[in-house]
Amino acid sequence: MNACGCTAVLAKQNAGMRLDPISLRLFVAVMEEQAIARAAARENIATSAASRRLAELEAQLKVQLFERSNRGIAPTPAAYTLLGLARSVLGEIDGIARQMREYGSGMRGHVRMVANISAITQFLPAQLQGFMTQHPEVQVHLQEKISSEIALAVAQNTADFGILNAGRYGGDLCYLPYRQDELILIAPHGHPLTQFDQVDMRQALAYDFVGAHVGSVINALLTRSAAQVDLPLKLRIQVTSYDALCLMVAAGLGVGVLPRQSAALYAGTLAITALRLDEPWAQRQLVLCMRSFEGLPPVARALVEHLAKP
Repeated sequence: MNACGCTAVLAKQNAGMRLDPISLRLFVAVMEEQAIARAAARENIATSAASRRLAELEAQLKVQLFERSNRGIAPTPAAYTLLGLARSVLGEIDGIARQMREYGSGMRGHVRMVANISAITQFLPAQLQGFMTQHPEVQVHLQEKISSEIALAVAQNTADFGILNAGRYGGDLCYLPYRQDELILIAPHGHPLTQFDQVDMRQALAYDFVGAHVGSVINALLTRSAAQVDLPLKLRIQVTSYDALCLMVAAGLGVGVLPRQSAALYAGTLAITALRLDEPWAQRQLVLCMRSFEGLPPVARALVEHLAKP
């Protein structure tokens, strides 16, 4: 169900009950904190008042949201269903407030965006600097996530839009072209592969690899490529950032794969050699992802338009 559908469902429910945003925000906090006391502190209300609101919410919805015991609370399946609906509706409410504040006061507001490490290290610094210089009243909250988590964050309305690798992520999302990047292989100076200008995975898989973090698109590409040529992928170590990957490769712990422009940031200071990867998947498309362009708050729409420019 999309955000508009979620809003319609809860709007019908509200016609016969007083379902207010404060209770929904408290419910989301309880689900995220997994404790009523911590959620109450986060929402600045007394624990007893929080418990009462949750009980009223269950009575209004005519469903049990939590199993209660001496050990605490445990969400029911209904609670997980409500969590997605509540996040969507609260996002819509927050969006209304943001858009109304932006009218008559120039370009100002808060943009929630998520992006993968490839976009953050290669393209976004200069682009965001240019946009925020033009619009100094705009605040951009940027989080790094892997592509699958970016699509989920946008679908659940915890982000206005995201930048991720083109692919199939499910959900009712729309995409706009962003940038193309090229994956390359890096090896420490003097490594046997550095005698070549370009290599393929059959050659590279003879050696240890420094891998990216679990769940990354690059790791998935390496695993799939190894399976296609029926050779093992020897991941000696996995790291969570491109600078750490370059440092490990420079230390001789293996070879690694990352975007060309990201590698260029470290090639001048580390003993690494960049080699072209002779693989079809080395050329990648990055895309902008959102629930709908028209539904974005004006300030987020302006940022998307800025980022989409060639």
